[in-house]
This record gives sequence, C-alpha cells and structure tokens, in this order.
Amino acid sequence: MIADGARRHFAAAFGGEPTLVASAAGRVNLIGEHVDYSGGEALPIAIQRRTAVAVRLRSGAKVTRINSGGTGGVLTIDHARLARRGKWTDYPSGVLDQLVGAGIEVPGLEVAVASDIPSGSGLSSSAALEVAFGFAVRSVLQVPLDAVLLALECQRAERQFVGVPCGAMDQLTAACGRRGHALHLQFGPIQVRAVPFAEQVLVVDTAVPRGLRTSAYTERVQECAVALAAVRQLAPDMPHLAAAMLEQIDRAEMPDVSRLRARHVIAECQRVRDAAAALSAGERFPGHLALASHQSLRDDYECSSRELDWVVEFAMRTPGIAGARLTGAGWGGCAVVFGDAGALAALEEALPGAYAKAIGHRPRAWLVTADDGARLE
Repeated sequence: MIADGARRHFAAAFGGEPTLVASAAGRVNLIGEHVDYSGGEALPIAIQRRTAVAVRLRSGAKVTRINSGGTGGVLTIDHARLARRGKWTDYPSGVLDQLVGAGIEVPGLEVAVASDIPSGSGLSSSAALEVAFGFAVRSVLQVPLDAVLLALECQRAERQFVGVPCGAMDQLTAACGRRGHALHLQFGPIQVRAVPFAEQVLVVDTAVPRGLRTSAYTERVQECAVALAAVRQLAPDMPHLAAAMLEQIDRAEMPDVSRLRARHVIAECQRVRDAAAALSAGERFPGHLALASHQSLRDDYECSSRELDWVVEFAMRTPGIAGARLTGAGWGGCAVVFGDAGALAALEEALPGAYAKAIGHRPRAWLVTADDGARLE
C-alpha cells in the first residue's frame, strides 16, 4: 500500500510517525483529450495508482522539509522565498504558494512522499502530487476546502508557479474521483458529474516519457487560442473554443493548423457526450468512440507517436477488443484499451513481448478500474 511507503519514508527521514497521511489518485482519461483548456468536456477515471503524502508540523522556521524516499535526501522549501527550481519540488512549492497567497498561515512542515504512478507516463503524476500535498497540508492545519476548489487551487499552482498552461482535468480527477464511476467533467464553467463505470480497462505505458514543459503542449494551447480569436471575429461573445460550431470553425479566417486543432476540439466534445450518455444508460463504453478519438488526436491534433499508434493497431487485431486510444497529452506516455475482460487479460499477456520485438524496448501494461480521488489514509 502506497500510504505505508510514505510512512516508511517519513520515519527514515524524520523519525517517529506523521500526524496524517493523505493520498490522491492518478488518472486515465477514457475520452476527451486536449479539450479542458478550451472549455470542453472529458470523461476520466481515477485509478488505483496513487501518490501519498505524510505530514507533520514542525517548530522553528517556516520551511517545509520534504523527502521522496529516493537518493535526493531531504530537500528544503522556504515559505518566504518560494521559487521555481525545475525540480519535482516545484509542484508542492506551487501549492504552498497558493496557500500563502490566500492568507493561510503555514508553519514549518515535515513531509514524505511515495508514489506508484509512473512519472512522465501521462497518468497525471504531477496533479496527484499537487492534490495529495494540498489535501494533506489543509487537513493537518484543519483548513477546510471542498474537492473541486482544492483541484482548482492545484491547477493554479501548476499554471502560475510551475509554468504549464494546463486545464483542470487532471487535478479534478485526482481530487474528485469516485470508485465505480467515471467523471463527466465540463470545463466552461466547471461541472462534475459521476456516471457509472464498472469496467476494467487496460493501460499500456509505452515507456516513452514526455514532459509537458518540453513537449508541444504549449504550442497546441496557443494554436487553440488563435482559433478562438478567429471565431470571435464572427461571434464576439463566444465564451470558449468548445462552444463553437463546426460551421463557425470552417468559416473563420485562421491558419490551417489552428482549424485542424479546433475541429478536433468540437468533435471530441461530442464524443464525450455520446460516451457519457451510453454509460448513464447502463451500456458498456463505446469502443468505436475511442478509435475515432485516437484518429483525431493522431491526424488533427498531431500528438500521437509511433509507439502509441502501434499499441492501438495491435490491440484492435485482438478478438474481443472494442477500442483503444492514447490517453493523456500524448507524444509518448500511455494508451488505454477497452474490451471484454478475457480479451483484455490476453492482451496484457501478449502485448509486451510483441511491442518489445517491434519497438525495441519493453512497455508496462496493467488493468485498472475506477477508484476514489483524494482521501485520508
């Protein structure tokens, strides 16, 4: 259990027991990719892969001493001189920056972190760290905050402090996830609705890491902003890109690349609505929508990769598999596969060896179901 790992790291670094341990979930997005920052809709689940944060108040200077159990030892974050360092500690530092900026008195802290979410895999390890840390600190200080507001606080930390212009999907899923359910998220304005989802899905980590600060993520955000500005020449009151109609996208004057990005956003949001409606009606996840999503992300959004395309194509040759797509921002990371339980188990067994032979290195694959979001352990 990952919470036990956080307790062990804490005892090794600081001695004794933490006051509490909080955790938050990684996430798999079933469908609805690259639309959250355009006011669209998504359908993610929180998964069993989690990040846990053990915390205890300390006397003396207002600094956070933080340990991840790795070889980096104990690192110090000075609350009075919070600054981005380009390290993993930027994420808790950004959350501290939000807390201090909100006028919350944060004393010295001792913190230990443990996680079984693969970093850089597209399963939202950064958001899980932000939400687990924010939930732990607020809990030990007895400062209440509901899950949605906690998620938005952590999103601001990543945007304003870390410097990634992300939407709120990852943080909302890490904070608000519900076992046995997917979250139908709407981002313009924020709405969270749980829909039943009891299926297993197969997650395939291509073992090709990608980081949002070094990928084309920011470029895609800018291309969508150009598309929105163009649409507003026709419809000045357009609140966000996802609210536009395809006819407006086609009529507006914009670069061809921005038009492709915008067409993906509009079509992807409709796929999310169709998938959520199917789940709400008690149906299985519609695999054909996952395939359509992957094709759009590959061709219109240009954020797939050779490895992700290989996984999708290999999966679809397996009897009983209904659909597959990249999940997360793309350019590496993970794919998610839908189908019968037996077919998913067979694919989990067969895919790694075939992938290693074709690509040259071995992937990771595991089955997941929908889990809870942030919680005290």
